[in-house]
Amino acid sequence: MSSKNKVIIIGGGISGKLAARVLSDVYKEVIILERDSEPEGPTSRKGAPQGEHLHALLHAGEYGLEKLFPGITEKFYESGAVKINSTIDLAWFHHGAWKIRYDGGYSTTLQTRPHLEWHIEQYIKRIPNIKVRYNQVVQDFLYSEAENRIIGVQLKNDPLLADLVVDSSGVSSLTSNWLHKRGTHVPEEKVEINLSYISKQFQLDENQERDWKIKMIYPDPPKEKIGGTISKIEGNHYIVTIMGYHNAVNDKEVLKDDMCFIELSKKLPRLDIYQEIENAASLTKTSLYRIPHLVWRRIEKMKLPDGLLLIGDTFCRIDPVFGQGMSIAILEALALQKLIHKDTRQLVPAVFHKKAAKIIAPIWNMVLTEDFRYPDTHGKKPFGLSIQLWYAKNIFLLSAQNQEVYNAFVKVMNLVNPITSLMRPRIIKMVLNRTFTNARKP
Repeated sequence: MSSKNKVIIIGGGISGKLAARVLSDVYKEVIILERDSEPEGPTSRKGAPQGEHLHALLHAGEYGLEKLFPGITEKFYESGAVKINSTIDLAWFHHGAWKIRYDGGYSTTLQTRPHLEWHIEQYIKRIPNIKVRYNQVVQDFLYSEAENRIIGVQLKNDPLLADLVVDSSGVSSLTSNWLHKRGTHVPEEKVEINLSYISKQFQLDENQERDWKIKMIYPDPPKEKIGGTISKIEGNHYIVTIMGYHNAVNDKEVLKDDMCFIELSKKLPRLDIYQEIENAASLTKTSLYRIPHLVWRRIEKMKLPDGLLLIGDTFCRIDPVFGQGMSIAILEALALQKLIHKDTRQLVPAVFHKKAAKIIAPIWNMVLTEDFRYPDTHGKKPFGLSIQLWYAKNIFLLSAQNQEVYNAFVKVMNLVNPITSLMRPRIIKMVLNRTFTNARKP
């Protein structure tokens, strides 16, 4: 692709930084416009309230991030992130059973989102043609009616022109508001889950031996709506995140004091997390984040003005319980990188949007299959939902006993292999055998 002059990126979150990294290869100047002040360290940003809660970088995301920022994984560890064996150091209670634990040869990095984002920011600042402008509020697009093209953005005091504008401002995006004001309908899929995320950091007793670095206690839907995770993070601290679907958590009550959070942990399907934190030292205030609904804006199905590209949560906000959001953003950035180096003429955002939709579609379907185990979940249901629910449940329970099935599931869950890999003849046979065996039991 021939060198272009300038790209503006609205939003300096993870997806915005990833887009900047990729586009800096072909644009002479990349400007990130960020609402928040410049961070002084790995602390949560006002513009990313979800940063206080547990985040996970799946295997595909971690591999992709290393491609974009060579050496960044080692930087994580040097500053305190925790490297674990993904299938030994994870204790996972899922759908009423503990997953089998074995050495699958995979590693995972445990860290807070601010820690991860801080390191990405340090890399971004070392790229000479990227400039981050903080405390910037984008008020509107600059639009050429004659060309049907976005030609820049309007800041509070001055206009800023560009060859390309990238909207990575999140689910409440400038693009959606701009299109709505112009009377343009944005096709979208919306699913109501009324999810609450409640998190707190603790200092646990260092003298107590533990056979895990991260422990996940998932609910067994539809009878259970509350789940939780305790994870070791940088600084030898632990973060506990409790989530509840469909208003299962009294948000106001749990924010009253530390004991309310600890009492909430008693409502998990098992008492493991409660027993860890009941006498632990609290290190932070209780943080709450609500996700009333998931939304996938089907941008790939509409004609946007030229010169405008959407990425990250601006395109699709997925259920964060499954930890796939950051990894999706990385996969989108890699797709964008491949596209701009393949096309020697120009970047066509519409082509990227179609590629991003192909990344999102199977993950969206996989996540919704689980969300629709709750009858209170409202929205468009995936095709063949009842069969998917039955098959997935068998995979979950088999992965508590069978290393081969769990290994295949780990690769799908971490976005390394497609979900079709769980439908190999040998695995299908195991699912059918389990079904028929249980059916014959008195």
